[in-house]
Amino acid sequence: MSGGRPRSLGGGGQHHVLDYLKRMQSENPAFFYAIQPDTDHSTGGASMFWADATARMNYSYFGDTLVFDTSYRTHRYRVPFASFTGINHHGQPVLFGCALILNDSESTFIWLFETWLRAMSGQRPLSITTDPDRFIQTAVSRVLPETRHRYSKQGIVRETQEKLAHIYRSHPMFETEFKKCINETETIDEFESSWQSLLQRYYVMDNEWLQSMYNARQHWVKVYLRDTFFGELSVTDGSGGLNSFFDGYVGASTTIQMLIKQYEKALASWHEKELKADYDTTNTTPVLKTPSPMEKQAAGLYTRRIFMKFQEELVETLANPATKTDDSGTITTYRVAKFGEENKAHIVCFNSLEMKATCSCQMFEYSGIICRHILAVFRAKNVLTLPSQYVLKRWTTNAKSRAVLDEGASESPKDSRESLTVRYNNLRQEAIKYVEEGAKSIHIYNVAMDALREAANKVADRKNQGSGGAQGGTLTNGSSQELHVAEDNTSATFKSTDEKQRKNPRIDRRAGEYQPAL
Repeated sequence: MSGGRPRSLGGGGQHHVLDYLKRMQSENPAFFYAIQPDTDHSTGGASMFWADATARMNYSYFGDTLVFDTSYRTHRYRVPFASFTGINHHGQPVLFGCALILNDSESTFIWLFETWLRAMSGQRPLSITTDPDRFIQTAVSRVLPETRHRYSKQGIVRETQEKLAHIYRSHPMFETEFKKCINETETIDEFESSWQSLLQRYYVMDNEWLQSMYNARQHWVKVYLRDTFFGELSVTDGSGGLNSFFDGYVGASTTIQMLIKQYEKALASWHEKELKADYDTTNTTPVLKTPSPMEKQAAGLYTRRIFMKFQEELVETLANPATKTDDSGTITTYRVAKFGEENKAHIVCFNSLEMKATCSCQMFEYSGIICRHILAVFRAKNVLTLPSQYVLKRWTTNAKSRAVLDEGASESPKDSRESLTVRYNNLRQEAIKYVEEGAKSIHIYNVAMDALREAANKVADRKNQGSGGAQGGTLTNGSSQELHVAEDNTSATFKSTDEKQRKNPRIDRRAGEYQPAL
Protein backbone atom coordinates (compact mmCIF):
# COMPACT_ATOMS: atom_id res chain seq x y z
CA MET A 1 0.00 0.00 0.00
CA SER A 2 1.60 3.19 -1.11
CA GLY A 3 1.68 6.15 1.22
CA GLY A 4 0.26 9.62 0.78
CA ARG A 5 -2.44 8.48 -1.64
CA PRO A 6 -5.62 10.58 -1.37
CA ARG A 7 -8.97 8.82 -1.38
CA SER A 8 -12.29 10.25 -2.45
CA LEU A 9 -15.62 9.23 -0.97
CA GLY A 10 -17.57 10.94 -3.71
CA GLY A 11 -21.24 11.81 -3.85
CA GLY A 12 -21.24 13.84 -0.65
CA GLY A 13 -20.45 10.71 1.32
CA GLN A 14 -18.33 12.52 3.86
CA HIS A 15 -21.17 14.88 4.72
CA HIS A 16 -23.42 11.85 5.17
CA VAL A 17 -21.07 10.52 7.86
CA LEU A 18 -20.48 13.94 9.43
CA ASP A 19 -24.22 14.54 9.80
CA TYR A 20 -24.50 11.20 11.59
CA LEU A 21 -21.62 12.03 13.95
CA LYS A 22 -23.11 15.42 14.84
CA ARG A 23 -26.49 13.86 15.51
CA MET A 24 -24.99 11.14 17.71
CA GLN A 25 -23.06 13.67 19.78
CA SER A 26 -26.14 15.84 20.22
CA GLU A 27 -27.95 12.78 21.61
CA ASN A 28 -25.11 11.80 23.93
CA PRO A 29 -22.30 14.26 24.78
CA ALA A 30 -20.03 11.31 25.63
CA PHE A 31 -19.96 10.46 21.90
CA PHE A 32 -16.55 11.54 20.59
CA TYR A 33 -15.59 12.49 17.05
CA ALA A 34 -12.86 14.50 15.37
CA ILE A 35 -11.97 15.66 11.86
CA GLN A 36 -8.44 15.86 10.51
CA PRO A 37 -7.66 19.19 8.86
CA ASP A 38 -7.00 18.91 5.12
CA THR A 39 -4.29 21.55 5.06
CA ASP A 40 -3.15 20.95 1.47
CA HIS A 41 -6.68 20.44 0.05
CA SER A 42 -5.49 17.23 -1.61
CA THR A 43 -8.41 14.98 -0.73
CA GLY A 44 -11.43 17.18 -1.14
CA GLY A 45 -12.25 16.14 2.43
CA ALA A 46 -10.64 15.04 5.65
CA SER A 47 -10.16 11.87 7.65
CA MET A 48 -12.58 11.24 10.51
CA PHE A 49 -12.48 9.36 13.80
CA TRP A 50 -15.35 8.52 16.14
CA ALA A 51 -16.04 6.46 19.27
CA ASP A 52 -19.35 6.20 21.10
CA ALA A 53 -19.74 6.15 24.89
CA THR A 54 -19.89 2.34 25.01
CA ALA A 55 -16.65 1.99 23.03
CA ARG A 56 -14.89 4.40 25.37
CA MET A 57 -16.14 2.63 28.48
CA ASN A 58 -15.32 -0.82 27.07
CA TYR A 59 -11.77 0.37 26.52
CA SER A 60 -11.50 1.21 30.22
CA TYR A 61 -12.26 -2.46 30.94
CA PHE A 62 -10.48 -4.20 28.07
CA GLY A 63 -7.87 -1.71 26.88
CA ASP A 64 -4.88 -3.94 27.60
CA THR A 65 -4.63 -5.19 24.01
CA LEU A 66 -5.62 -3.37 20.81
CA VAL A 67 -6.15 -4.32 17.16
CA PHE A 68 -5.98 -1.61 14.50
CA ASP A 69 -7.58 -3.06 11.38
CA THR A 70 -6.91 -1.20 8.13
CA SER A 71 -7.68 -4.03 5.70
CA TYR A 72 -10.70 -2.11 4.36
CA ARG A 73 -8.56 0.73 3.03
CA THR A 74 -7.14 -1.40 0.22
CA HIS A 75 -8.57 -0.61 -3.21
CA ARG A 76 -10.59 -3.82 -3.15
CA TYR A 77 -12.97 -1.86 -0.92
CA ARG A 78 -14.89 1.28 -1.85
CA VAL A 79 -14.70 2.77 1.64
CA PRO A 80 -11.30 3.49 3.30
CA PHE A 81 -12.56 2.26 6.67
CA ALA A 82 -10.48 1.37 9.74
CA SER A 83 -11.38 0.14 13.21
CA PHE A 84 -9.87 -0.06 16.68
CA THR A 85 -10.99 -3.23 18.44
CA GLY A 86 -10.12 -5.42 21.40
CA ILE A 87 -11.33 -8.55 23.19
CA ASN A 88 -13.99 -8.64 25.91
CA HIS A 89 -14.30 -11.00 28.89
CA HIS A 90 -16.00 -13.63 26.71
CA GLY A 91 -13.21 -13.61 24.14
CA GLN A 92 -15.45 -11.72 21.71
CA PRO A 93 -14.32 -8.71 19.65
CA VAL A 94 -15.26 -5.35 21.14
CA LEU A 95 -15.14 -1.97 19.41
CA PHE A 96 -12.95 0.94 20.59
CA GLY A 97 -13.50 3.35 17.70
CA CYS A 98 -13.70 3.76 13.91
CA ALA A 99 -12.16 5.95 11.24
CA LEU A 100 -12.38 6.95 7.61
CA ILE A 101 -8.85 7.41 6.29
CA LEU A 102 -8.84 9.78 3.34
CA ASN A 103 -5.06 10.07 3.01
CA ASP A 104 -2.63 7.17 3.45
CA SER A 105 0.22 9.19 4.94
CA GLU A 106 2.42 9.18 8.00
CA SER A 107 0.88 12.40 9.30
CA THR A 108 -2.63 10.99 8.95
CA PHE A 109 -1.84 7.90 11.03
CA ILE A 110 -0.06 9.98 13.66
CA TRP A 111 -3.10 12.27 13.87
CA LEU A 112 -5.42 9.26 14.07
CA PHE A 113 -3.52 7.55 16.90
CA GLU A 114 -3.17 10.80 18.85
CA THR A 115 -6.89 11.49 18.45
CA TRP A 116 -7.87 7.96 19.43
CA LEU A 117 -5.62 8.15 22.50
CA ARG A 118 -7.29 11.40 23.61
CA ALA A 119 -10.71 9.78 23.19
CA MET A 120 -9.53 6.94 25.42
CA SER A 121 -8.40 9.36 28.16
CA GLY A 122 -4.71 8.74 27.46
CA GLN A 123 -4.78 5.09 28.54
CA ARG A 124 -2.16 3.24 26.49
CA PRO A 125 -2.53 -0.47 25.68
CA LEU A 126 0.09 -3.07 26.55
CA SER A 127 0.04 -4.41 22.99
CA ILE A 128 -1.22 -3.51 19.54
CA THR A 129 -1.68 -5.60 16.39
CA THR A 130 -1.68 -3.92 12.96
CA ASP A 131 -0.99 -4.65 9.32
CA PRO A 132 2.72 -4.48 8.39
CA ASP A 133 2.68 -0.91 7.10
CA ARG A 134 5.65 1.46 7.51
CA PHE A 135 3.48 4.54 8.12
CA ILE A 136 1.46 2.73 10.78
CA GLN A 137 4.69 1.49 12.35
CA THR A 138 6.00 5.06 12.53
CA ALA A 139 2.74 6.30 14.08
CA VAL A 140 2.72 3.53 16.69
CA SER A 141 6.34 4.14 17.66
CA ARG A 142 5.67 7.89 17.92
CA VAL A 143 2.34 7.84 19.81
CA LEU A 144 2.59 4.51 21.66
CA PRO A 145 6.33 4.07 22.20
CA GLU A 146 5.97 1.67 25.16
CA THR A 147 3.28 -0.49 23.56
CA ARG A 148 4.41 -3.85 22.11
CA HIS A 149 3.74 -3.74 18.37
CA ARG A 150 2.84 -6.92 16.50
CA TYR A 151 2.12 -7.40 12.81
CA SER A 152 -0.99 -9.44 12.07
CA LYS A 153 -0.36 -12.91 10.74
CA GLN A 154 -2.96 -12.29 8.03
CA GLY A 155 -1.03 -9.25 6.83
CA ILE A 156 2.28 -11.12 6.85
CA VAL A 157 0.88 -14.09 4.92
CA ARG A 158 -0.89 -11.81 2.43
CA GLU A 159 2.23 -9.77 1.68
CA THR A 160 4.41 -12.87 1.50
CA GLN A 161 2.05 -14.40 -1.07
CA GLU A 162 2.33 -11.21 -3.15
CA LYS A 163 6.10 -10.81 -2.89
CA LEU A 164 6.92 -14.50 -3.35
CA ALA A 165 4.23 -15.42 -5.88
CA HIS A 166 6.81 -17.06 -8.16
CA ILE A 167 8.06 -19.30 -5.34
CA TYR A 168 4.50 -20.24 -4.33
CA ARG A 169 3.81 -21.30 -7.93
CA SER A 170 6.99 -23.28 -8.45
CA HIS A 171 7.10 -24.85 -4.95
CA PRO A 172 3.59 -25.77 -3.70
CA MET A 173 4.95 -26.94 -0.33
CA PHE A 174 6.68 -23.66 0.48
CA GLU A 175 3.60 -22.06 2.02
CA THR A 176 2.94 -25.05 4.29
CA GLU A 177 6.51 -25.10 5.56
CA PHE A 178 6.60 -21.31 5.92
CA LYS A 179 3.51 -21.40 8.17
CA LYS A 180 4.91 -24.36 10.11
CA CYS A 181 8.09 -22.39 10.77
CA ILE A 182 6.04 -19.48 12.14
CA ASN A 183 3.37 -21.36 14.07
CA GLU A 184 4.92 -24.54 15.42
CA THR A 185 8.37 -23.55 16.61
CA GLU A 186 8.37 -23.22 20.40
CA THR A 187 11.74 -21.63 21.12
CA ILE A 188 13.83 -18.93 19.50
CA ASP A 189 16.60 -21.42 18.68
CA GLU A 190 14.07 -23.75 17.07
CA PHE A 191 12.68 -20.90 14.94
CA GLU A 192 16.15 -19.75 13.87
CA SER A 193 17.09 -23.28 12.84
CA SER A 194 13.80 -23.84 11.02
CA TRP A 195 14.07 -20.50 9.18
CA GLN A 196 17.59 -21.17 7.93
CA SER A 197 16.58 -24.66 6.86
CA LEU A 198 13.63 -23.24 4.92
CA LEU A 199 15.78 -20.71 3.06
CA GLN A 200 18.34 -23.34 2.12
CA ARG A 201 15.80 -25.96 1.07
CA TYR A 202 14.15 -23.56 -1.41
CA TYR A 203 17.32 -21.70 -2.45
CA VAL A 204 16.06 -18.28 -1.28
CA MET A 205 18.95 -17.30 1.00
CA ASP A 206 19.45 -14.03 -0.90
CA ASN A 207 15.80 -13.05 -1.26
CA GLU A 208 15.50 -9.41 -0.14
CA TRP A 209 11.87 -9.70 0.96
CA LEU A 210 12.53 -12.68 3.21
CA GLN A 211 15.59 -10.94 4.63
CA SER A 212 13.53 -7.85 5.49
CA MET A 213 10.92 -10.08 7.12
CA TYR A 214 13.59 -11.82 9.15
CA ASN A 215 14.97 -8.47 10.31
CA ALA A 216 11.48 -7.59 11.61
CA ARG A 217 10.86 -11.02 13.20
CA GLN A 218 10.35 -9.53 16.70
CA HIS A 219 7.15 -7.94 15.32
CA TRP A 220 5.47 -11.06 13.93
CA VAL A 221 7.05 -14.37 15.01
CA LYS A 222 5.19 -15.65 18.05
CA VAL A 223 8.20 -16.97 19.97
CA TYR A 224 9.49 -13.38 20.21
CA LEU A 225 6.12 -12.01 21.40
CA ARG A 226 4.95 -14.51 24.00
CA ASP A 227 6.12 -12.43 26.96
CA THR A 228 3.42 -9.82 26.23
CA PHE A 229 -0.36 -10.02 26.67
CA PHE A 230 -2.31 -10.28 23.40
CA GLY A 231 -5.39 -12.02 24.77
CA GLU A 232 -5.39 -14.93 22.33
CA LEU A 233 -7.26 -17.99 23.56
CA SER A 234 -6.23 -20.50 20.91
CA VAL A 235 -2.80 -21.81 19.99
CA THR A 236 -3.79 -21.58 16.32
CA ASP A 237 -5.23 -18.05 16.59
CA GLY A 238 -2.51 -15.74 15.35
CA SER A 239 -4.60 -13.26 13.43
CA GLY A 240 -4.97 -10.81 16.30
CA GLY A 241 -8.67 -10.66 15.55
CA LEU A 242 -8.33 -8.68 12.32
CA ASN A 243 -11.59 -8.30 10.36
CA SER A 244 -13.62 -10.07 13.02
CA PHE A 245 -15.82 -7.21 14.28
CA PHE A 246 -17.07 -6.01 10.88
CA ASP A 247 -16.82 -9.27 8.95
CA GLY A 248 -20.06 -9.75 7.08
CA TYR A 249 -21.03 -6.10 7.51
CA VAL A 250 -18.38 -4.16 5.58
CA GLY A 251 -17.27 -5.60 2.27
CA ALA A 252 -16.06 -4.76 -1.22
CA SER A 253 -19.52 -3.54 -2.25
CA THR A 254 -20.12 -1.33 0.80
CA THR A 255 -20.55 2.34 -0.12
CA ILE A 256 -20.17 5.33 2.18
CA GLN A 257 -23.95 5.74 2.22
CA MET A 258 -24.28 2.13 3.42
CA LEU A 259 -21.43 2.30 5.93
CA ILE A 260 -23.22 3.85 8.90
CA LYS A 261 -26.15 1.43 8.61
CA GLN A 262 -23.76 -1.54 8.45
CA TYR A 263 -21.73 -0.10 11.32
CA GLU A 264 -24.86 0.07 13.48
CA LYS A 265 -25.89 -3.47 12.48
CA ALA A 266 -22.49 -4.79 13.56
CA LEU A 267 -22.76 -2.95 16.89
CA ALA A 268 -26.23 -4.39 17.52
CA SER A 269 -25.16 -7.92 16.55
CA TRP A 270 -22.13 -8.01 18.84
CA HIS A 271 -24.09 -6.40 21.67
CA GLU A 272 -26.65 -9.19 21.37
CA LYS A 273 -23.91 -11.82 21.36
CA GLU A 274 -22.36 -10.32 24.50
CA LEU A 275 -25.73 -10.29 26.26
CA LYS A 276 -26.25 -13.95 25.35
CA ALA A 277 -22.78 -14.84 26.67
CA ASP A 278 -23.55 -12.89 29.86
CA TYR A 279 -26.83 -14.77 30.23
CA ASP A 280 -25.24 -18.18 29.64
CA THR A 281 -22.50 -17.45 32.17
CA THR A 282 -24.96 -16.26 34.83
CA ASN A 283 -27.83 -18.70 34.35
CA THR A 284 -26.21 -22.03 33.49
CA THR A 285 -23.81 -24.16 35.47
CA PRO A 286 -20.77 -25.69 33.75
CA VAL A 287 -20.12 -29.42 34.08
CA LEU A 288 -17.04 -30.06 36.24
CA LYS A 289 -14.69 -32.77 35.00
CA THR A 290 -12.48 -33.23 38.07
CA PRO A 291 -12.92 -33.23 41.86
CA SER A 292 -10.40 -30.37 42.08
CA PRO A 293 -11.40 -27.40 44.31
CA MET A 294 -9.50 -25.25 41.83
CA GLU A 295 -11.88 -26.20 39.02
CA LYS A 296 -14.90 -25.33 41.16
CA GLN A 297 -13.25 -22.03 42.10
CA ALA A 298 -12.56 -21.17 38.44
CA ALA A 299 -16.14 -22.04 37.46
CA GLY A 300 -17.35 -19.32 39.83
CA LEU A 301 -14.80 -16.74 38.72
CA TYR A 302 -14.49 -16.92 34.94
CA THR A 303 -16.97 -16.30 32.16
CA ARG A 304 -18.11 -19.48 30.48
CA ARG A 305 -15.72 -19.44 27.51
CA ILE A 306 -12.70 -18.61 29.65
CA PHE A 307 -13.62 -21.30 32.15
CA MET A 308 -13.81 -23.85 29.30
CA LYS A 309 -10.29 -22.88 28.28
CA PHE A 310 -9.04 -23.13 31.87
CA GLN A 311 -10.81 -26.48 32.29
CA GLU A 312 -9.09 -27.80 29.16
CA GLU A 313 -5.70 -26.90 30.62
CA LEU A 314 -6.57 -28.42 34.02
CA VAL A 315 -7.72 -31.74 32.53
CA GLU A 316 -4.51 -31.94 30.49
CA THR A 317 -2.44 -32.02 33.70
CA LEU A 318 -3.45 -35.69 34.01
CA ALA A 319 -1.39 -36.43 30.91
CA ASN A 320 1.42 -33.96 31.71
CA PRO A 321 3.24 -35.07 34.88
CA ALA A 322 5.69 -32.69 36.55
CA THR A 323 9.15 -34.05 37.33
CA LYS A 324 11.39 -32.18 39.77
CA THR A 325 14.81 -31.43 38.27
CA ASP A 326 16.28 -28.95 40.75
CA ASP A 327 15.52 -27.72 44.27
CA SER A 328 17.43 -24.73 45.58
CA GLY A 329 15.22 -24.08 48.59
CA THR A 330 12.76 -21.36 47.70
CA ILE A 331 12.85 -22.04 43.94
CA THR A 332 12.03 -25.51 42.61
CA THR A 333 12.42 -26.37 38.94
CA TYR A 334 10.21 -28.91 37.17
CA ARG A 335 10.20 -30.53 33.78
CA VAL A 336 6.66 -31.02 32.41
CA ALA A 337 6.01 -33.14 29.33
CA LYS A 338 3.08 -35.05 27.89
CA PHE A 339 3.27 -38.84 27.99
CA GLY A 340 4.97 -40.00 24.79
CA GLU A 341 6.21 -36.49 23.92
CA GLU A 342 9.11 -36.09 26.35
CA ASN A 343 11.13 -34.28 23.67
CA LYS A 344 8.67 -31.36 23.89
CA ALA A 345 9.07 -30.69 27.60
CA HIS A 346 8.49 -27.31 29.24
CA ILE A 347 10.38 -25.93 32.22
CA VAL A 348 8.47 -24.52 35.20
CA CYS A 349 10.14 -22.63 38.05
CA PHE A 350 8.05 -22.47 41.25
CA ASN A 351 8.60 -20.01 44.10
CA SER A 352 6.98 -21.58 47.17
CA LEU A 353 7.17 -18.42 49.30
CA GLU A 354 5.39 -16.18 46.80
CA MET A 355 3.24 -18.95 45.28
CA LYS A 356 4.43 -17.89 41.84
CA ALA A 357 5.46 -19.99 38.87
CA THR A 358 6.88 -19.21 35.45
CA CYS A 359 6.71 -21.54 32.45
CA SER A 360 8.82 -21.62 29.32
CA CYS A 361 5.63 -21.75 27.20
CA GLN A 362 4.63 -18.27 28.52
CA MET A 363 0.96 -18.98 27.92
CA PHE A 364 -0.14 -16.95 30.95
CA GLU A 365 1.87 -13.92 29.83
CA TYR A 366 0.47 -14.19 26.27
CA SER A 367 -3.17 -15.12 26.92
CA GLY A 368 -3.79 -14.38 30.60
CA ILE A 369 -4.87 -17.97 31.29
CA ILE A 370 -2.69 -20.30 33.33
CA CYS A 371 -1.11 -23.19 31.39
CA ARG A 372 -1.30 -26.95 32.00
CA HIS A 373 2.40 -27.03 32.87
CA ILE A 374 2.08 -24.67 35.84
CA LEU A 375 -1.15 -26.39 36.86
CA ALA A 376 0.71 -29.73 36.83
CA VAL A 377 3.28 -28.26 39.22
CA PHE A 378 0.50 -26.88 41.44
CA ARG A 379 -0.96 -30.37 41.50
CA ALA A 380 2.40 -31.85 42.50
CA LYS A 381 2.79 -29.21 45.24
CA ASN A 382 -0.78 -29.72 46.46
CA VAL A 383 -1.81 -26.13 45.62
CA LEU A 384 -5.61 -26.53 45.76
CA THR A 385 -6.83 -23.07 44.71
CA LEU A 386 -5.70 -20.56 42.11
CA PRO A 387 -3.41 -17.88 43.56
CA SER A 388 -4.97 -14.46 42.97
CA GLN A 389 -2.17 -13.32 40.65
CA TYR A 390 -3.28 -15.96 38.12
CA VAL A 391 -6.84 -14.65 37.83
CA LEU A 392 -7.00 -11.65 35.49
CA LYS A 393 -10.08 -9.57 36.26
CA ARG A 394 -10.59 -8.93 32.53
CA TRP A 395 -11.52 -12.62 32.07
CA THR A 396 -13.94 -12.81 35.01
CA THR A 397 -17.67 -12.26 35.42
CA ASN A 398 -16.79 -9.04 37.31
CA ALA A 399 -14.70 -7.62 34.47
CA LYS A 400 -16.97 -4.59 34.15
CA SER A 401 -17.44 -3.88 37.85
CA ARG A 402 -15.91 -0.75 39.28
CA ALA A 403 -15.84 0.96 42.66
CA VAL A 404 -18.93 3.04 43.41
CA LEU A 405 -18.15 6.76 43.71
CA ASP A 406 -18.58 8.34 47.11
CA GLU A 407 -21.92 10.16 46.98
CA GLY A 408 -20.50 12.94 49.11
CA ALA A 409 -17.59 13.56 46.80
CA SER A 410 -17.83 16.74 44.78
CA GLU A 411 -17.20 16.65 41.05
CA SER A 412 -14.85 19.24 39.68
CA PRO A 413 -15.67 20.79 36.30
CA LYS A 414 -12.62 19.23 34.68
CA ASP A 415 -13.87 15.74 35.61
CA SER A 416 -17.40 16.33 34.36
CA ARG A 417 -17.06 15.05 30.80
CA GLU A 418 -15.40 11.79 31.78
CA SER A 419 -17.85 11.31 34.64
CA LEU A 420 -20.72 11.69 32.19
CA THR A 421 -19.33 8.78 30.18
CA VAL A 422 -18.98 6.69 33.34
CA ARG A 423 -22.53 7.48 34.48
CA TYR A 424 -24.00 6.73 31.05
CA ASN A 425 -22.38 3.33 30.85
CA ASN A 426 -23.06 2.38 34.48
CA LEU A 427 -26.76 3.16 34.02
CA ARG A 428 -26.78 1.22 30.76
CA GLN A 429 -25.22 -1.85 32.38
CA GLU A 430 -27.69 -1.76 35.26
CA ALA A 431 -30.62 -1.32 32.87
CA ILE A 432 -29.53 -4.36 30.86
CA LYS A 433 -29.51 -6.52 34.01
CA TYR A 434 -32.96 -5.19 34.93
CA VAL A 435 -34.36 -6.01 31.47
CA GLU A 436 -32.99 -9.55 31.58
CA GLU A 437 -34.62 -10.23 34.96
CA GLY A 438 -37.89 -8.48 34.02
CA ALA A 439 -38.41 -10.61 30.92
CA LYS A 440 -38.35 -13.95 32.74
CA SER A 441 -42.09 -14.06 33.56
CA ILE A 442 -45.20 -11.95 33.02
CA HIS A 443 -45.46 -11.24 36.76
CA ILE A 444 -41.88 -9.97 37.03
CA TYR A 445 -42.35 -8.10 33.75
CA ASN A 446 -45.33 -6.16 35.16
CA VAL A 447 -43.46 -5.36 38.38
CA ALA A 448 -40.44 -4.19 36.37
CA MET A 449 -42.54 -1.98 34.09
CA ASP A 450 -44.25 -0.31 37.07
CA ALA A 451 -40.88 0.31 38.72
CA LEU A 452 -39.41 1.75 35.51
CA ARG A 453 -42.34 4.13 35.07
CA GLU A 454 -42.02 5.28 38.66
CA ALA A 455 -38.26 5.80 38.21
CA ALA A 456 -38.85 7.72 34.97
CA ASN A 457 -41.26 10.06 36.76
CA LYS A 458 -38.75 10.67 39.56
CA VAL A 459 -35.98 11.42 37.06
CA ALA A 460 -38.26 13.83 35.18
CA ASP A 461 -39.23 15.60 38.42
CA ARG A 462 -35.60 15.93 39.44
CA LYS A 463 -34.63 17.23 36.01
CA ASN A 464 -37.36 19.88 36.15
CA GLN A 465 -36.12 21.03 39.55
CA GLY A 466 -32.60 21.45 38.11
CA SER A 467 -29.37 20.10 39.53
CA GLY A 468 -25.93 21.50 40.19
CA GLY A 469 -23.73 20.43 37.28
CA ALA A 470 -26.04 20.79 34.27
CA GLN A 471 -28.92 23.10 33.42
CA GLY A 472 -31.21 22.41 30.50
CA GLY A 473 -29.00 19.61 29.23
CA THR A 474 -25.92 21.80 28.90
CA LEU A 475 -22.77 20.36 30.43
CA THR A 476 -20.60 22.86 32.21
CA ASN A 477 -17.03 22.67 30.98
CA GLY A 478 -14.30 23.88 33.30
CA SER A 479 -11.24 25.83 32.25
CA SER A 480 -11.03 24.83 28.61
CA GLN A 481 -8.50 25.33 25.92
CA GLU A 482 -9.08 25.60 22.20
CA LEU A 483 -7.27 24.30 19.17
CA HIS A 484 -8.15 26.05 15.92
CA VAL A 485 -7.62 23.69 13.01
CA ALA A 486 -7.70 25.05 9.48
CA GLU A 487 -9.94 23.10 7.11
CA ASP A 488 -10.31 24.70 3.71
CA ASN A 489 -11.26 28.30 4.56
CA THR A 490 -13.09 27.52 7.79
CA SER A 491 -11.98 26.69 11.30
CA ALA A 492 -12.97 23.64 13.28
CA THR A 493 -12.71 24.38 16.99
CA PHE A 494 -11.77 21.61 19.36
CA LYS A 495 -12.31 21.98 23.10
CA SER A 496 -10.79 19.92 25.83
CA THR A 497 -11.05 19.67 29.57
CA ASP A 498 -7.88 20.08 31.64
CA GLU A 499 -5.95 16.84 31.84
CA LYS A 500 -6.06 14.98 35.11
CA GLN A 501 -3.49 12.30 35.90
CA ARG A 502 -4.81 9.06 37.33
CA LYS A 503 -2.54 6.23 38.44
CA ASN A 504 -3.01 2.62 37.48
CA PRO A 505 -0.75 -0.26 38.65
CA ARG A 506 0.57 -0.70 35.12
CA ILE A 507 -0.10 2.47 33.18
CA ASP A 508 -0.86 6.15 33.57
CA ARG A 509 -4.25 7.37 32.37
CA ARG A 510 -5.12 10.92 31.47
CA ALA A 511 -8.62 12.22 31.65
CA GLY A 512 -9.54 14.86 29.12
CA GLU A 513 -10.81 14.85 25.60
CA TYR A 514 -11.10 16.88 22.46
CA GLN A 515 -14.40 17.22 20.70
CA PRO A 516 -15.55 19.42 17.87
CA ALA A 517 -17.61 22.45 18.81
CA LEU A 518 -20.90 22.24 16.97
